[in-house]
Amino acid sequence: MSAPRTTPPTARGRRRRGRTRTGRALLAALLGLAAAVAGFGPGAQAEPAAAAVGLHTEGGRLLEGNGSDFVLRGVNHPHAWYTGELDSLREIKQLGANSVRVVLATGDRWPRSDTADVDNVVSQCKANRLICVLEVHDTTGYGEEGAAVSLDRAADYWISVRDALVGEEDYVIVNLGNEPHGNQGYERWTADTRGAIAKLRAAGLQHTLMADAPNWGQDWTNTMRTNARAVADSDPQGDTLFSIHMYGVYDTAAEIEDYLTSFTAAGLPIAVGEFGHNHSDGNPDEDAVMRLTRELGLGYLGWSYSGNGGGVEYLDMVRNFDPAALTDWGRRFFQGQDGIAATAKEATVYGG
Repeated sequence: MSAPRTTPPTARGRRRRGRTRTGRALLAALLGLAAAVAGFGPGAQAEPAAAAVGLHTEGGRLLEGNGSDFVLRGVNHPHAWYTGELDSLREIKQLGANSVRVVLATGDRWPRSDTADVDNVVSQCKANRLICVLEVHDTTGYGEEGAAVSLDRAADYWISVRDALVGEEDYVIVNLGNEPHGNQGYERWTADTRGAIAKLRAAGLQHTLMADAPNWGQDWTNTMRTNARAVADSDPQGDTLFSIHMYGVYDTAAEIEDYLTSFTAAGLPIAVGEFGHNHSDGNPDEDAVMRLTRELGLGYLGWSYSGNGGGVEYLDMVRNFDPAALTDWGRRFFQGQDGIAATAKEATVYGG
């Protein structure tokens, strides 16, 4: 989703029809170096590395370190723009979520989320028994949005804050970059995503990596759908989770089912990283998103808790970060059929 008040809501998702932890980190860094020496790179397929650490993907599923299945049931939180609202994580947990996707920033478009800030976010996620999906937002619409930065730049950011990440593999998923290509230059998505994965693995990050789709996250060109296998195979750790954002492009149950089952049938892990009940580019079928992800055992993260602007204020789940002021969308999302309260299960790492 675009940032509040800064990116025109109509610019994104345009409707198209194409129908010891230190030892582990050192080991990962050495494996990355060895792969580079052997000739592995963004364009080559690498063999899986050592056993996964913490949260990981296997057989098309997202698993915890102990092998338990984990299904994301959470909400997006706009932390980078509202750094004083981190208490919302407690409220999100009380509403039943088992995870939260937290907006961070590299400093290129919005004020930088530094290592201390990221460390605090992770600590607050853990204190509230939430799995933490960290995403960097400055990549949104790269190639079409002039201020956006590349996935390579995002990878540099993640490496710069690695001290807040290493050792947190049981609790943290690293989302490479939000909606990393718009509707121009999206052909670069495959190479750019593989390059970012390779860079982070070489730097010793062993977390599950989440890869957002291009086309403002909605992949109406099926670029991610077609190339997901090549991207997954390029990860030397074999631990990449794909993320589709479902807004106006996904306005029928048939389209939603077709896209999601194309991944599950291929044994590729996928989650719905963002979706809403309405959008400027069309009317997404949120009921189908929630029903089909339940039936398929897939995760979802709704957009968003509060703080939307630029004409998409209707996507707020609570008004003014007040958990007692649920909107219609918030009630549907948290309390409705196939919603958070009915389907979320706490991670076993917290005793759930």
